[in-house]
Amino acid sequence: MNNIFEQLKQRKIMLPAEVSGIMKNCKRLTLYDSVDQLAVAAVGGEKNEAFEVRYNIPGKGEFTEAVVHKVTNGISANYTEAYMRRRDPDTMVVADDLPSDKIRFKEKFGYDFEVLGEETFQWLKDQELVAFFYFAGGEKIGVGGIAIAPANAGFFAMGLSMLQRIIPVESLPEHFTIDTVIYVAPTFRHTHFKGKQVVVHKRSENLHEMYAYNLYPGPSAKKGLYGALLTKGEREGWITAHCSTVEVVSPYDNITTFMHEGASGGGKSEMLQNIVRESDGQILIGENITNGEKRLISLPLFCSFNPVTDDMALCHPSVQKDNGKLALLDAENAWFIRVDSITDYGDDPFLEKITIKPKKPLLFLNIKSHPGGTALIWDHIEDQPGKRCPNPRVILPRDIVPGIINRPVSVDVRSFGVRTPPFTLENPNYGILGLFHILPPALAWLWRLVSPRGHANPSIVGGEGMESEGVGSYWPFAAGKMVTHANLLLEQIIQTPRTKYTLVPNQYIGVWKVGFKPQLLMREYLTRRGNAKLRLDQYQEARCPLLGYELNYLTIEGAKIPSRFLQVYRQSEVGPQGYDAGAQILYNFFRKELPKYLVPELSATGRKIIEACLSGASVEDYNTIIPMSYKYSFLTVEDYANRFEDET
Repeated sequence: MNNIFEQLKQRKIMLPAEVSGIMKNCKRLTLYDSVDQLAVAAVGGEKNEAFEVRYNIPGKGEFTEAVVHKVTNGISANYTEAYMRRRDPDTMVVADDLPSDKIRFKEKFGYDFEVLGEETFQWLKDQELVAFFYFAGGEKIGVGGIAIAPANAGFFAMGLSMLQRIIPVESLPEHFTIDTVIYVAPTFRHTHFKGKQVVVHKRSENLHEMYAYNLYPGPSAKKGLYGALLTKGEREGWITAHCSTVEVVSPYDNITTFMHEGASGGGKSEMLQNIVRESDGQILIGENITNGEKRLISLPLFCSFNPVTDDMALCHPSVQKDNGKLALLDAENAWFIRVDSITDYGDDPFLEKITIKPKKPLLFLNIKSHPGGTALIWDHIEDQPGKRCPNPRVILPRDIVPGIINRPVSVDVRSFGVRTPPFTLENPNYGILGLFHILPPALAWLWRLVSPRGHANPSIVGGEGMESEGVGSYWPFAAGKMVTHANLLLEQIIQTPRTKYTLVPNQYIGVWKVGFKPQLLMREYLTRRGNAKLRLDQYQEARCPLLGYELNYLTIEGAKIPSRFLQVYRQSEVGPQGYDAGAQILYNFFRKELPKYLVPELSATGRKIIEACLSGASVEDYNTIIPMSYKYSFLTVEDYANRFEDET
């Protein structure tokens, strides 16, 4: 133990007083240097293949949080409670006096957090602990920190060490700054929070502390550190976007980079997936849920693509290229991939291959497993008999993903995904989106303010109906002020006029079940177009102005997309009357969510856009506020030269 503190002293690294006190006074501390070491700790030792994460809960007795198996492709952990298999959207609580729109700890629980904080420190001192240093972010952009967890929660520590880069003590640079700390105390969800997931954020000028009172990595190991990056961006004037990013190459060598944003379940990971063909080689667009009709098209070749980000992207000033497009860099060391759409062998050959025989140990959550067996991403556990867990996950290190791009990229198209429910005239709702829509920049900003979670969200507890994920679709993870992020997002859009915006549904287009095909077909189509502009007769103002411009026709490699997928009111089961009822539901949602941003700190342009929306603006009204073009001239000679230089 003394050796650890001596090494830190030699490197001029200062630990927060509370961290130092816990490390010096706990029953036993093991400091880990690698994911492989934590994979061994996850099952309680090298010789073990199975392990139960158990705690003695006062008043409740012994309770098993998770069952952990060593499998041939890594570690598989399964929670004993269905509730713990998804992120609770109301997890975050703020326990400081810095500016915030989030509920304060005292307001929610009725007492000062300092009382619970001291209890937490004492509980940790009474445990055998694991700890490790990490860096959250990319390259030199981000925050350094240390994680402290009970020794028997090795699988949780392993997940965190994969998502954000673990740093061995001997590799810590001099003056390494501890910007963040994660304290893990899972018993407190039972003793203090009625079994609920709670993560308390406590910020100061120099330290962002996270108290994780549960063992699901989503709200703490992943989104907790996302919150720390957002806090840093709030202070410095930049954003960590909630998005996946992919560089797509057409069969004709056009290159288009897509940034796909949206609330949890909005299709971010799916944007990095291949299109799966039917057994006859065709592509299923969708199936009509009222009569079973299927519509298919044939494409001889697909675009190829190179992944960039899966969920979090650093839009830092230092990576901007001043070419009129937004530039970004991955903010993660590994990806927390949801595999609910993979239900059988062959659904995603790429992901199946890389997860069955990986080069590094992976962490599987909510996947069936047996000690010494192989975890298969299509074999999901059940929340109850006959009902699959909707949130099976695998943590995939990005350095084993073929074709991964590690440099900053310039974004050509920013798409926004919305989970839409089935729609009929008898049951109108907000599922009126066509295959994809083109948005003026001002409307694109509004969609990022309201960020609907949408239909049957698989990633979070609850989530029925059209609820808002909040500004940027990352608001559940941010500790600061909504208006700060609204202004930052708008400024980002204004400063990048050559990045274009689209809106795309998933799950349903009217009565047609489509899954994530709309965004994948959009990816194929816009990449093939390259720098060719849309024909004037190809688009028109959408019947609902909130949807920007709708397409009149769409042809991919000679395959025509039926107009019923482009304009939902053309479906006989919906019709204009049903569509208009759905449009009114969508307007009501915007009118409910937008007024909260009309505060004095909101920029003048932002206020103008919101007031226009609330008064029923047309698409061209939005264009007047922030002009756009339809040239889709994505790439210039300079862009190609820069990309070639980056790759070489």
